[in-house]
Order: sequence, then C-alpha cells, then structure tokens
Amino acid sequence: MKFLFVCIGNSCRSQIAEAVARHLGYSAQSAGTEPTNYIHKNALESLKHHKINTDGLYSKHLDDIVIDDDVTVVSMGCGVKCPNIKIDYDFNLDDPKDNDLDYFINLVSIIEDKIKRLDV
Repeated sequence: MKFLFVCIGNSCRSQIAEAVARHLGYSAQSAGTEPTNYIHKNALESLKHHKINTDGLYSKHLDDIVIDDDVTVVSMGCGVKCPNIKIDYDFNLDDPKDNDLDYFINLVSIIEDKIKRLDV
C-alpha cells in the first residue's frame, strides 16, 4: 500500500504519519500546500520516543510529489483543498505546532491507530 499524507506546513502531523506508515511497512510520503521547510522538533522527538526512524524526513511541497493512481491520499485535517487530487481519507487532526512534547508523543499513537484502521 502507498500513502500520501497531506497538510499545509508539512512539519508536524503529515511528517509523523509518513514515518509511522513506513514503520508499519507501508510506502509513504508526505507533503504540504505551504511547506515550512523544516520538521517541528517535537515531531522528531516524539517519533524517536516511539523508536520510529526519522531518516529521510524533510518538508516537501505538494507540487513536487508524483501521485500515482494507486496512492491513498490522506488529509491530516487542516482543511487542505487539492483541486487536482482526490482526498481518500481525512484524519481530522488539529495542528499540534503549539503543543508540548507530551502532546506530540500521544499524537504519534493516535496517528498510528488511524493508519491501522484505514480500510485499504
């Protein structure tokens, strides 16, 4: 299964989802409509807390991603509107950027659970 996780900044939720999905054995990418060009420190630390590899993560623009027909596209819940991309699922998660590390650590578990529950 291939996933593309999309949001606005591509610095928190979608990066976590990309890493978690890969950890679960899926092919995954993430991208944003307005990427920040960095990954939030708490996103990285929370993944390390869960012993999830962060190698290869970087903030990407949605325009730089090739989307095949067999990719499942998941919005992280930030109201991303992609007129040329069909959103298959929406995780409906608030932007965690202003929260502490404990919030992010819990968010990793929430995202992992949501990925496992996808009907794909």
